[in-house]
Amino acid sequence: MNELIERAGGKASGSVSARTSLVVAGEKAGSKREKASAMGLRILSPEEFAELVTDFI
Repeated sequence: MNELIERAGGKASGSVSARTSLVVAGEKAGSKREKASAMGLRILSPEEFAELVTDFI
C-alpha cells in the first residue's frame, strides 16, 4: 500500500498527526482510527482507497 500512496504523490506514515490528510483504516483499526476521527480527518476503507488510486496502478 505504501508504494501506491507514493505513486499517487503522497507519503505513508505509521502515525496520525496534524500533518495527516487521509487515513486508510479497516473496521478494527483501533486508536489510530479514533484519533483521526477526533481530528476530523478523512478516513477511507482499504476498498475506498483502492478506488481513489486506481489511476496510479
